[in-house]
Amino acid sequence: MSISVTAPYCRFEKTGSPDLDGDETVLGLIEHGTGHTDVSLVDGAPRTAVHTTTRDDEAFTEVWHAQRPVESGMDNGIAWARTDAYLFGVVRTGESGRYADATATLYTNVFALTRSLGYPLLARTWNYVSGINTTNADGLEVYRDFCVGRAQALDEGGIDPATMPAATGIGAHGGGITCVFLAARGGVRINIENPAVLTAHHYPTTYGPRPPVFARATWLGPPEGGRLFISATAGILGHRTVHHGDVTGQCEVALDNMARVIGAENLRRHGVQRGHVLADVDHLKVYVRRREDLDTVRRVCAARLSSTAAVALLHTDIAREDLLVEIEGMVA
Repeated sequence: MSISVTAPYCRFEKTGSPDLDGDETVLGLIEHGTGHTDVSLVDGAPRTAVHTTTRDDEAFTEVWHAQRPVESGMDNGIAWARTDAYLFGVVRTGESGRYADATATLYTNVFALTRSLGYPLLARTWNYVSGINTTNADGLEVYRDFCVGRAQALDEGGIDPATMPAATGIGAHGGGITCVFLAARGGVRINIENPAVLTAHHYPTTYGPRPPVFARATWLGPPEGGRLFISATAGILGHRTVHHGDVTGQCEVALDNMARVIGAENLRRHGVQRGHVLADVDHLKVYVRRREDLDTVRRVCAARLSSTAAVALLHTDIAREDLLVEIEGMVA
C-alpha cells in the first residue's frame, strides 16, 4: 500500500478554532504554552497541553489536519484518532519520583495500540519530559530514567531499536511525560541517519545506562514522494556536544546536521531518491534553553531557513545539560 497524498500535516495556529479547508478535519491538537492538561478527546480529536515555554505570547497550538473520515477513541489512557491510512495518538504519565516503569508501560501500550488497530509503521514520536535535567528519586537524571523505561518496552516487545523512528525528547516545565505519536497502516518507512553523528542507540554508557532510541529522520511514503520527519537536531558531532556555551555555534551545527541528513547524497544512501535543502524544511519547532538566547537563535535560523517557513521558538530545557538549542522540522 502506498501512502496517500492526503497524509496528515501540521499547522501552527494562534486561534482557538482550527482553520480547516474543504473536507479536512482535525486529527489532533497539541497546545504549547505555560501550562499542561490531561489527555482528552475534544470533538473527536486527541488534545493536550504541554508546558514548553514560559511566556503566554509564545504559546501556539500544533494542529494536525487530515482528510475525513476520522474515527477516534481512548485506550489505556491513549487518546487516538485515525483515518484509513494514519493513526495519531497522545498519552501522558503524571509527575513521579521515578519514570522508568511508567515509561515502559506507556510505550508498551503505544506499541499494542498500533498493532491492534493495524498501523504497524510508527513514523514519528515526540516526548515532552518534565524536569528533564533534574534527578529522580534514585539520583539518575530524569531523561536517562525515561530512556531506561523506553528501552525496557523495546526489550519486552522484542523490538529492534533500529526500527524506532524520528523522535524528539525535550524538556517541559511540568506535567510528567507526554508522548505524541504518528503511525501509518502501510507504505514505506525509511529511517535516516546522519554520517557525522553516531547512531543514537549506539551511544556509549557515559550518556546513561540505556541509550536513546531514535532515527535522525524518518521518510514516510514511496521513495519518490512522501513526507520527511526530522528529529530534534542539536550541536553534536560524533556523540559529543560541540561549542560549549556558544548558542550561535551550536545552532549553526544543528542546522548543518539537519542539512546533511536531508541532503540528496545522504537520502540516496538510504534509498530515497529526492534530496532537500534547508529552505525546504517547514513547521520547525526550535527549543532554546536560555531565554536570553532566543533573539540570537531567531536570527541564525532566519538567515538559513526559508522566509516562508513556520518557525516556533520555545523556551525550555533540553535532554543534555550542555545543549542550548535543538531544532526539528518536516519536509512535504
